[in-house]
Amino acid sequence: MSFNVGLSGIRAASSDLNITGNNIANAGTVGFKSSRAEFADVYGASLLGSGSNALGSGVLLGDVAQQFTQGNINFTENSLDLAINGNGFFVTSNQGALSYTRAGYFGTDREGFIANNFGERLQGFGVNAVTGQINQGVQTDLRVDTRSADPNATSIIDSTLNLNSTNTRPVIWQQGYDTAYNASIAGAVDPLNPTPAEIATAEAAGLAAGRDTFDPTNSATYNSSTSVNIFDSLGNPHTLTKYFVKTDGNSWDMFTLIDGRQVTNDPLTNNALPTDAAFNPQPVALTFNSVGQLTTPQPLSNISNWVPLDPTGLPTGADSPAAFDINLTGTTQFASSFAVTAVVQDGFTTGELAGLEIDDTGLLVARYTNGQTRVQGQVVLATFANQQGLTPLGKTAWAQSFASGEPVVGAPTTGTLGTIQSGALEQSNVDLSEQLINLIIAQRNYQANAKTIQTEDAVTQTIINLR
Repeated sequence: MSFNVGLSGIRAASSDLNITGNNIANAGTVGFKSSRAEFADVYGASLLGSGSNALGSGVLLGDVAQQFTQGNINFTENSLDLAINGNGFFVTSNQGALSYTRAGYFGTDREGFIANNFGERLQGFGVNAVTGQINQGVQTDLRVDTRSADPNATSIIDSTLNLNSTNTRPVIWQQGYDTAYNASIAGAVDPLNPTPAEIATAEAAGLAAGRDTFDPTNSATYNSSTSVNIFDSLGNPHTLTKYFVKTDGNSWDMFTLIDGRQVTNDPLTNNALPTDAAFNPQPVALTFNSVGQLTTPQPLSNISNWVPLDPTGLPTGADSPAAFDINLTGTTQFASSFAVTAVVQDGFTTGELAGLEIDDTGLLVARYTNGQTRVQGQVVLATFANQQGLTPLGKTAWAQSFASGEPVVGAPTTGTLGTIQSGALEQSNVDLSEQLINLIIAQRNYQANAKTIQTEDAVTQTIINLR
């Protein structure tokens, strides 16, 4: 009987050595979770029970328990390296067969799908092509769209600025004159005053031209100006310049030119240059109250007949006539220098893919060279009622089992799910110091059980040698 007890102990110690050795071997494996051998004693019993005198029959391996504790997170320079901080598993698909992993080394395959080293595609929520919103609950293979971002024509320009209230109306002096008079008093033979007297007067004056015609090439005809780039439907940039001319104490005129040309509703004068005889831009009147606030209703101006031209003066081929609004939200007139504090316009040119980012909620965001961003999907995580019940598949992956229960899939940070860290990998949770100690203990257990067999062999030999 002792032979069997010792043999069971050797088997158990051997299993412990294998499990501990596997932990040590995977101490550097990304996403690896250590295991622990759990043993149970064995007693012999009959159908009638063994009573209180039952003898032990050895030991058996009760379970290999997986330890799903958090591993250390190390940062990398690859935006598609992902780590989970908290609860959950990445979901991957191999031709429809789902598996679950904590190893987040991902990249893109030749078709643009986000996949791991084994070609298994990362799962997530897709994006509605029309609204650009995440399709919650619709799980799919995540894919990076490398196409260029379409341009967007400007539809509104909103600027916030301050017009200097101390500015005066631009006036040009065209000509001037001066006159001097000398007069002598005569007629007395014996003047009462022996000193001759003269009356001298002088007069100086000028002819003011008044307000000169606005000319964008002559800075004396306006007080301030500011420019912003706008875009047509093909993404071509154009320069819109606003010129401000003081007309009265709290009144200004705003002239708007695009690429130095006026925009009018008359085809004969539209897009005229300052050098053209037809150049006669019409201003928009701005009015401020006594505390410097703009009282003119918004939008101040609606450009509705713009025909985008290239530098040679030919149409660019973009949608025309184009239209957009001009606002001056928050604009003031205070006794300080002219200043532009904010400019917002909603147009942009075409853009090429410049990079990818994944935020802590799993949103896959594409960055483009035109400064725009676009959400292309959202990484999902899965959790289980009983993680210990997951079936190891190798390659740092697990499969659902009856014992684990059904997966609960959702967006990171929702419910009990953890957060995503982009540009990082979760390292193995193996504690090498602990495992080396366990290795020594397993070795001693093996040696001790071998000693049990050796002792039983000596006892048996003694019995055989009895005569």
